[in-house]
Amino acid sequence: MTATPTLPALLPTYAPYPFQVVRGEGDRIFDDAGRAYWDFYGGHCVCATGHGHPAVVKAVAGQAGTLLFYSAAASLPVRDAAAAAITAFAGMDSVFFCNSGAEANENALKVALLLTGRKKLAAFEGGWHGRTLLALSVTDDPKITGPFADQLVPCLRLPWGDPAALAAADFSDVAAVILEPIQSMAGIKTAPKAWFQALRAKCDATGTLLVFDEIQTGMGRLGTPFAAQYYGVRPDLMTSAKGLASGVPMGAVLMTAAVASKLKAGDLGSTFGGGPLACAALLATVGVIGSEGLMANATAAAARLRKDLAGTAVTEVLGEGLLLGLRCDRAAALKQHLLAAHLLVGGSGDPTVLRLMPPLNVSAEALDALVAAIQAFEP
Repeated sequence: MTATPTLPALLPTYAPYPFQVVRGEGDRIFDDAGRAYWDFYGGHCVCATGHGHPAVVKAVAGQAGTLLFYSAAASLPVRDAAAAAITAFAGMDSVFFCNSGAEANENALKVALLLTGRKKLAAFEGGWHGRTLLALSVTDDPKITGPFADQLVPCLRLPWGDPAALAAADFSDVAAVILEPIQSMAGIKTAPKAWFQALRAKCDATGTLLVFDEIQTGMGRLGTPFAAQYYGVRPDLMTSAKGLASGVPMGAVLMTAAVASKLKAGDLGSTFGGGPLACAALLATVGVIGSEGLMANATAAAARLRKDLAGTAVTEVLGEGLLLGLRCDRAAALKQHLLAAHLLVGGSGDPTVLRLMPPLNVSAEALDALVAAIQAFEP
């Protein structure tokens, strides 16, 4: 008889690091052998205030001891405070809390379809928005969208950052156009401010809702609260997750008053969305970003890396703030070199680009280590 293969209890989804992570502190993580690694991956852009920030830990522990959970069936002071804090921080008017980035995008697109009555969406080549069905509809990744092609909503796919293609596109039957202000998975692709402004004007002219997927660009990462402020364009809906609550799972759909006023009770819902723990962590996160000057740190760190990596194997530093791409002809080898030097970075869909998404309070010591390791890399 053929032996049945033994399956792990935890379904494998990603290729893990060659060590177990057991602890985090600031901009470092520690493995099961006690070795420290500078974390320029940030748990995939999640650990906005670093690992175990005392203010976040205190907020979560205090909330857990007071009220661990209650659903949206009850009004909670901590949820009301979190809503006020994040709408003020983002420059939006209302928020719906959920649990993840994909869920945030799913609900934002659902709102657009509901309010416009249209049946079509628009997105951009290279865009990556999640694995739920509406999010898959606008994601440009055939590996994960292909098996579900028959279930996806029609999507007009446009070239990224192309003014002529944008001008020629027909949005008359498009409910919403969604974009990452910086395309992260695609290799840290940016676009000019004028292109974003033209997109806003076209949406206004056609009654199409503009959705900014700020799951990675938000929470101070670009040196402004969200990319909307960086590019000077206010979307109709803005999604957030990842760094929103410093690692406590949380998603949010932020919206203008014009959008929120058209929704009625029951149009959106989530049992765990806006749970007390996540709301307490969000409040602490927004507080730390402001009180510790983390947006200014993101801007300064980016400027330093651009200066200090000139003349190395990194031929170009892409992106803004602390959502950066390092272009290198031997990116895979550089990533392994950095891992051997106890520095964690991310890959991307572009084989020549590595991604940096560290905590916003990344230290000068961590930057020193990264620069030294790259300077020592022989292309």
